[in-house]
Amino acid sequence: MPRQTTRESPIRTRTGRPRTGGYRRLLALPGARAFTAGNLLARLPTGMFSVSAVVMIAGSRGSYALAGAVTATGLAATALAGPWLARLVDRHGQARVALPATVVSVLGSLALLLCVRWDAPDWTLFAGYAGTAATPNIGGLSRARWAHLLRDDPGALHAANAFEQAADELCFMLGPVLASFLTGTFFPEAGTLAGAVLLLAGMVLFTAQRATEPPPRARSKAPSPLRARGVPALLTCCVATGAVFGSMEVVTIACADAWGRRAAAGAVLALQAAGSCAAGLAYGALRPAGPRLTRCLAAMAVLMALPWAAARAGSLLVLAGALLVAGMATAPTMVTVMSLVQRRTPADRLNEGMSLMVTGLLAGIACGSAAGGWATEHLSPVTAFAVPTAAAVSALLVRLASEAVGRVGARRSRPAHRQA
Repeated sequence: MPRQTTRESPIRTRTGRPRTGGYRRLLALPGARAFTAGNLLARLPTGMFSVSAVVMIAGSRGSYALAGAVTATGLAATALAGPWLARLVDRHGQARVALPATVVSVLGSLALLLCVRWDAPDWTLFAGYAGTAATPNIGGLSRARWAHLLRDDPGALHAANAFEQAADELCFMLGPVLASFLTGTFFPEAGTLAGAVLLLAGMVLFTAQRATEPPPRARSKAPSPLRARGVPALLTCCVATGAVFGSMEVVTIACADAWGRRAAAGAVLALQAAGSCAAGLAYGALRPAGPRLTRCLAAMAVLMALPWAAARAGSLLVLAGALLVAGMATAPTMVTVMSLVQRRTPADRLNEGMSLMVTGLLAGIACGSAAGGWATEHLSPVTAFAVPTAAAVSALLVRLASEAVGRVGARRSRPAHRQA
């Protein structure tokens, strides 16, 4: 029998199974490279803004507590606005909503920059940074495009989710380095200014790719994604995971500053993202049989204790190595969470469902930033590493409690089912 081939999908074999080397074939899909380039450019500032704001505010006002509180306010505002923006995107389309929202966000960043530059009162910093709440969930927009393009290929969609998480980590790896370089080489506000320019340019390029944009849908009659089975517990896990990220960033910068190595803080944080990026790509290539969130959270709880132990050595090099290893649990956790959300959220509310997870992450980052700043200032930078460790353990405990409740509910439903 002659060999048969198919051109239905560039990332599937004739048996229907995903091929190896799926990342290269993902980008071979028509239009994929163009929208990926745009979202990477727009996503890079997400790794720059917080570091730039902390360095800019702490350097100008001399308070890490104030810097952490300002960034926490901006992230909390973004968390509140995110689901509302995502609902508008589902209803009206990405281009019609995301680009105007990005313009508003850029104006908020510029307002913060000017308030710091002109030594305005502290309350203006909170007001200015709150304007960045209009930033669209860029990663969610890109994941929605993959979900639309690969709706009939779960294996390829898993690889695409892993690719997107690796892209997130790449931006968080390069963003702090770029922010630290700009703020240290030029002037304290340079990181925020460059981030605003990159965000706007990337979003213009991303939204210009209309061929791959999911079609807008009429107002959904489906219930809120929060009512879907297991989604509230996933949201709580995201809050705790976000607290890991937010506190680790502030505490690491403060620790490097205490050791006289503030300029190296961005590079050290980049190593954590590098470990996560590598682990995410490997996890996407493995294509596990099913989501394994409990294992991922357990690994994160164990590995996040490493930076705390390493900080006691008083060496930035040792801390950098610990962060590299600790980051390896991050991407698999987030890939698994997003895969579960995509399975449990109605298709016409997909952006909203993923945005809720990002909302949880941002809320957690906000709380973690504030807690990390407080612990750094009132305890010590080394002791403050206990904050991300505690947050990681909390995420695991939430997951274990959710599984226990699910098992109890399943047992209670069995007798009724048999009687029926």
